[in-house]
Order: sequence, then structure tokens, then C-alpha cells
Amino acid sequence: MKLNRSFYTEDVLKVAEKLLGKILVHESPEGITKGKIVEVEAYNGLTDKAAHSYPNLCTERTRIQFQEGGYAYIYFIYGMHTCMNIVTGKPDEPQAVLLRALEPVDGIDLMKQRRKTDKIANLCNGPGKLCQAMGITREHYGQDLCAGPLYLEDAAPIPKENILQTKRINIDYAQEAKDFLWRYTIKDNPFVSK
Repeated sequence: MKLNRSFYTEDVLKVAEKLLGKILVHESPEGITKGKIVEVEAYNGLTDKAAHSYPNLCTERTRIQFQEGGYAYIYFIYGMHTCMNIVTGKPDEPQAVLLRALEPVDGIDLMKQRRKTDKIANLCNGPGKLCQAMGITREHYGQDLCAGPLYLEDAAPIPKENILQTKRINIDYAQEAKDFLWRYTIKDNPFVSK
């Protein structure tokens, strides 16, 4: 069952944790790919110096974060990688969850073709890798995840004891925010990024 709007409109930290175990689906012209979310990072533009929208900054790049939750915030990084975030919360409260890693579930041959590798563990174990494997591009910026070919399916929640909370990755510039424990992973999952 596709997740509805109310799932996304809670606070970013609640949504980030609840995203673990949900299934990201992309119905592309080449075929359907699915991956279980195993690693995420939360960002809050109101208080978080690591967020693109801090301090409550609405630009052409971040404008979608000022919508209600349930939209795709896609950006390009290092001149080579596409990253997908899920907008959360209420309008005018810029929050988003970065998808860092997926466990491939369906359309694995298509993922291998897109990633040019046969190693299943290397298909989606990073934000740029998962976008490439899932066929997600900057054209998906602003996609409504409640309507359209890119969406999330519900799945059983991950028990609290199987969730790890740690610091986020590669945000040393973010002063005190670099120490926030806003990265969530499924404990011992082999598809979490390295």
C-alpha cells in the first residue's frame, strides 16, 4: 500500500526513523525498481546548520522543502551525484530526510545494468548509488510521492532495538550540528553505506 500524506507531515526526526524498512518504488519506462530503506539522515532548516535550507532559507534549490511533507527534494552534489530527500513536516517548516542506502528488493537486474556492477551489496549503499540504481534524476525534483511513479510503499515498522542513531556523514562544516545524532540505520544491515 502506498504511503499517504499524513505519514510525511510529522516532524522530520519522527519521519526519519519511521522511514526505515519502508519500500521506495520507481515505476520508470525501463521497468520497476524497489528498495527497502535501511539508512537515512534528517535535516531541519529551522535549527540545523547542516541543512540546505538553514536558516529558514527559501531559494530556487530549496523551495520544495517549504511545501507540506511528501515531496521529493532532489539535488546534485560534487558535480556527479544525484541525491534524493523526502520533504517532511508542515508548510513553511523546511525539513527533509536524505535517503542514504537501500536494500535492493525488486528490479535488481535493471539496477545492475544502471550501476554497471553485478555486486548486489554495491547497488544502493550510498545516496548517489541508490539514485543511479533506481533511475532517479533531477527531473524528479518536486515529485509528489503520494501521486506518480515515484513513491513509498508501507512495510512493517523496524523495532526500536534494531535501529541505530549516530552522527551524520560529511558535515564537519556544520558546527554543533555535526554532532546531532540524526542518522538512522537498521542495525547490522549489510546494505548500509560504508
